[in-house]
Amino acid sequence: MKQNVKRIGILTSGGDAPGMNAVVRAIVRTATAKDVSVLGIRRGYSGLISGDIVELTRRSVDKLLPQGGTYLYTARCEEMLTEAGQEKAVQTCRHMGIEGLAVIGGDGSFQGALTLAKKGLATVGVPATIDNDIACTDYSIGFDTACNTAVDAIDKLRDTMQSHERCSVVEVMGRSAGHLALHVGVAVGATCILLPEQAVDFTSSVIEPIRMGRLKGRHHHIILVAEGYGSAQTVAEKVQETTGMDARVTILGHIQRGGTPSAMDRVLGTQMGCHATSLLLAGERNRLVIKKDGNVVDCDMEEGLSQRKCLEQSLFEAALAVTS
Repeated sequence: MKQNVKRIGILTSGGDAPGMNAVVRAIVRTATAKDVSVLGIRRGYSGLISGDIVELTRRSVDKLLPQGGTYLYTARCEEMLTEAGQEKAVQTCRHMGIEGLAVIGGDGSFQGALTLAKKGLATVGVPATIDNDIACTDYSIGFDTACNTAVDAIDKLRDTMQSHERCSVVEVMGRSAGHLALHVGVAVGATCILLPEQAVDFTSSVIEPIRMGRLKGRHHHIILVAEGYGSAQTVAEKVQETTGMDARVTILGHIQRGGTPSAMDRVLGTQMGCHATSLLLAGERNRLVIKKDGNVVDCDMEEGLSQRKCLEQSLFEAALAVTS
C-alpha cells in the first residue's frame, strides 16, 4: 500500500506514566525514517486546541528513553468535552497539516481521540497508565515501573515498621481499579490487600490475620489499600482500636508516577510506538494499540473502550493463600 501521509502529530494526555517518552521517541524515529514529519502537541488536548505545537526531530528525542514523565507535558482539558473545543482541535489539525494523530494516555484520553476520529481525523491510541485498567489490553505502559517504585518504597518502610513493631497501612494509586494494589501487595507479602473490586469482611480479612500473626511471633504487618477502596486512615484507626497495635498510614501518592521507566516499559513503549506509526502511515483511524497474549496488535478503539477489566482472580486467590 502506497504511503501518502506526510505529517502526523503526537500528544500525551491525562495522568503521566513512565514509558510515555519511549512511545514518543519510537514514533518520531520510525516516522522520520520514512520522510514523514512529526509535530509534538504540548499539554494534551489543551495544546491541540490552542496550537501549542512544536516540530519533533530525531535529535530532539534522542535522550528520552530513560526519562520519566512526559516530554510533551500533559494537562486536563474541560474544553475538549464541548463541541466547540472539539471543532477547534480539528481545525488546528487541518491548519497544521496533521493527517494522523497518536494519543498516548488512558481511557479518558481515548474518548477524545474517538471524538476526533468521528470527525474525520485518523487517530491511534497507545495505552499508558499506571492503573493498568484498560480492558482491551493485557498491559498498559507505566504499570511495571509504578509497581517497582511502590515495592521499593514499602521495602524501606518495612524496616522501620519492624523496628517499632507497628502495622503499616499503605495506600497506593489506581483510581477505582485495584490492579496496582494487588500486584504490589503480593510482591511485598502484605498481610492483607483491600481492593475496590472485592468486598471483604474487615474482621476476618484484616483483624484476624494480624491477631494470628502476632500469636505466631510476627510483630509488624503491612496492609495494602487501593485508593478506590476507601480511607487508609480509617483502616488504620480500626486496626489500632481493635488490636491495640500502633498503626501508621503512608500514602505513596504521585511518587508512583515518577522515576526512570523500567526496561519492560521502555521496550513495550518502543514496540507500541512503532506499531502506532505503521497504523497512522497506512491511514488507519479509530485504532488502539494493545498487548494481547504476548503480542503487540491493535483493535477497534470504540469496541476496546466498551470492555471492562476485571481483577486477575488467580493472583487474588494466591494472595489469600499465602497470607492465610
